[in-house]
Amino acid sequence: MSIKQHHDPLFLFRDWLEEAIVHEPNDPSAACLATADKNAIPSARMILLKHFDSEGFVFYTNTGSRKGDELEVNPNAALCFHWKSIRRQVRVEGSTAPISSHAADKYFRTRPRSAQIGAWASTQSKILPNREALEGRFLNYETKFSGEDVSRPSHWSGYQLKAKRIEFWLNRDSRLHERLSYQKKAGHWDSEWLFP
Repeated sequence: MSIKQHHDPLFLFRDWLEEAIVHEPNDPSAACLATADKNAIPSARMILLKHFDSEGFVFYTNTGSRKGDELEVNPNAALCFHWKSIRRQVRVEGSTAPISSHAADKYFRTRPRSAQIGAWASTQSKILPNREALEGRFLNYETKFSGEDVSRPSHWSGYQLKAKRIEFWLNRDSRLHERLSYQKKAGHWDSEWLFP
């Protein structure tokens, strides 16, 4: 098996993600998101990709979280998808921007009600005195929204990472892996093979 080179890396990403959806046993849309603060100190955590197209890769979070704070001062970020079941990895690097309120509202309405209430209950990344405090906040918001739709909190939204570089990695025997790197230059994608 070899990497099938496309003129547009998003076509290749779509093919690989579709294969991962079939073979990966848990969360094939999971990716490690790396951000850095204003002092260039990095941090990384797992997120779920919710949408991608020619405009970018979209994920959602509490904008007051550590990742939200870091993206506000330094919009550059990277994603790393690792699909162990099919022995492939994709790295995406670029800059992020908040998505529109309309798009965030539309996606928020598709979430399970408990996840919607959880978005209100959690002040993500802030100090939690004990588990009961979180559960109490959840119950308070559950009561507040009893019998009505849960609105999207203003601190919960999405980001779109617009790719400037995408690299595909395919495991091969004897560590002779395949690496295909795409870089966006003057509005189009250039590609080159890299040593493993």
